[in-house]
Amino acid sequence: MYTGNYTGTYDESKYNQIKNRDNDGYTTRNVETNSATDANGNSYTTSVSNDKLSNNDFLNLMIQELKLQDPTKPMDSQRMMDSQLQMSTMETNRAMAASMEKLVATFNQTSLANATNLIGKNIEDVNTDENGVSKAYTVLYVETQDGDMVVKARQILYNEDVVKDADGNRLAYDANGFIYNEDGEKTGQKIVLKNPGEIVVNEDGKPVILDENDEEVAEHDFIYEGNYTPVYSNEISTIPFENITKVF
Repeated sequence: MYTGNYTGTYDESKYNQIKNRDNDGYTTRNVETNSATDANGNSYTTSVSNDKLSNNDFLNLMIQELKLQDPTKPMDSQRMMDSQLQMSTMETNRAMAASMEKLVATFNQTSLANATNLIGKNIEDVNTDENGVSKAYTVLYVETQDGDMVVKARQILYNEDVVKDADGNRLAYDANGFIYNEDGEKTGQKIVLKNPGEIVVNEDGKPVILDENDEEVAEHDFIYEGNYTPVYSNEISTIPFENITKVF
């Protein structure tokens, strides 16, 4: 390492060797630098492109430059300090950015953990159906998409009244009331509905059943116990977390 007084012509190669660090105790990583010349003809570093260069590295570089300066043409120390201040500001900004990234990651993980409590629950969002009623869904799972929290859910089309036969088996019928057997075939009978899934009962509280000629069946074994179950859409909907308006 050069430690003597400067007496000869300024050697640019030795200057660059010191900046890039050599076998005398300095690292050899490549660092692109931009230089300028002050009023006294001395060259000084104005910027560096290697973002791994630390503030301490810059201070060591400045000390070496001061050691090699021409005593008859001293360097502009204010310019050196300004450059050092810029380096310090860059390091502070990088550290702050790294901290913010960690904070955002932690927040996302916490939000995801909290959102899992919605799985299996029913929700409403900002959308409404053709009747102006808020759409309802049952949440299947939650995930993040491009940094945004969303829930995956099936829309509840309507609630269907549960009707059972004498053996306690649930009666299968569609939104129009047509009754199906165990093989998925229409039986010819029909259950009377007010709305999809909402049955009509007679004065005895039993479902009103029609035969294939749309005449009421006076005697049947079907029972309505007052329970209902949701009927879902076949499609899975993606709902932004912030669009959820109700959980129930």
